[in-house]
Amino acid sequence: MAKRIFRSREKKVAGVCGGIAEYLDIDPTIVRLIWLILALAYGTGLLAYFICWIVIPETP
Repeated sequence: MAKRIFRSREKKVAGVCGGIAEYLDIDPTIVRLIWLILALAYGTGLLAYFICWIVIPETP
């Protein structure tokens, strides 16, 4: 069965970082730090987060 990405139920904002961390089997804090760096450095992190929030489904 193929591995699928879902937003996490254990969420800080929308569960996007937690879902990506679960999919990649890494600590959610690392993913959150990467999003923060992208948001502060380039501003693309906020847009990407918003798009992921819409596109990635919630955990069934």
